[in-house]
Amino acid sequence: MSKTTFGKAIFLRGDTYWIRYSHQGQQKRESTGTKDYQEAERYYKRRLGEMATGKYAGLAVERIRFAELTEALIEDYILNEKRSLPETKMRLKKHLLPAFGKIRAAEFGTAHLKRYVAGRLKSGAANATINRELAIVSRVFNLAIEHDPPQVVRIPHIPFLRENNVRTGFLEQEQYHAVREQLPEELRLLFVALYHWGTRIGEMLPLEWTQVDLRGFEVRLHPGTTKNGEGRLLPIYGDLEEWLRLAKEIRDQDYPGCRWVFHRQGKRIRNFRKSWANAVAAVGVPKLRPHDLRRTAVRLMMRYGILENVAMKITGHKTRNIFDRYNIVSNRDLKLFRAQMNAHLSEQAISTTSTISSTIGGSERKRKEGENSV
Repeated sequence: MSKTTFGKAIFLRGDTYWIRYSHQGQQKRESTGTKDYQEAERYYKRRLGEMATGKYAGLAVERIRFAELTEALIEDYILNEKRSLPETKMRLKKHLLPAFGKIRAAEFGTAHLKRYVAGRLKSGAANATINRELAIVSRVFNLAIEHDPPQVVRIPHIPFLRENNVRTGFLEQEQYHAVREQLPEELRLLFVALYHWGTRIGEMLPLEWTQVDLRGFEVRLHPGTTKNGEGRLLPIYGDLEEWLRLAKEIRDQDYPGCRWVFHRQGKRIRNFRKSWANAVAAVGVPKLRPHDLRRTAVRLMMRYGILENVAMKITGHKTRNIFDRYNIVSNRDLKLFRAQMNAHLSEQAISTTSTISSTIGGSERKRKEGENSV
């Protein structure tokens, strides 16, 4: 096609082609960003098509890049006091902004995301990790389209992956005692609490003594301090009571000004990864993670007959599908099930045999009585 086909609509400025057109009675000029005339022509035709279909949002929106859109995401997380803000900032800085930061939002599409996913998978990232990053992209575009005026005209399709890396680890009773003894003294109470309640670590670390009622045998998690934002009551039971009372006595005597339940020499515990890694390695379960105590607590509650709705209120699970992921059956559970079923079936067998014998015996007596009467 001749370069004169569109007259003065496509023109050179320096070594880059620009286009001119009219939108709502105003003359517009913009760079196509290319030195190739055919590329510029396709750009011009796309712009004409957008104006014809009402999809043209204006140059301001066209020029917005992904990095600019993420600013609204950070503001939203700060405003709503999202606890995941530090993690989200890390994911943006380390992965998402290097990959997408300079891409114009108007040109952003599923192809970019598919290339990103392929690269992350190649680097060894887990499906769940990649999905958390894709969820950030989705949130960025949803906020952009809700903006007044909208900052984007569409939300790209997000190719989420199937999460097939669900962890199945849990702690057996003897391992519980072994790990507890390997941990430093200041971490043992936290470990016992996580084992008994199945709560999230982030819900436990900020716990204060004013939330602990040793007389009423309960601990109160205030609204806004849990992942789902709802308050919860946690029952004090088992050896957890003894551990809490002992910790309270030590606090009152040695650190009376400390308000934290879980502390190191009066200072709130924030990180214990190294101590945890050393303890589980010493016990022989190096792959065990603190979060595995959550599924352990669920399994124990189910094993001892706690009602599901009660267990869910304690652990803080909102949906059944997530709760079911943690309700794991171990080899010990299966052996116990087999023994119980065998005992039950044996009782049935004895009862059935007795009934059959009684029936056969009765029939035999009737037969002999009939013969005698003849």
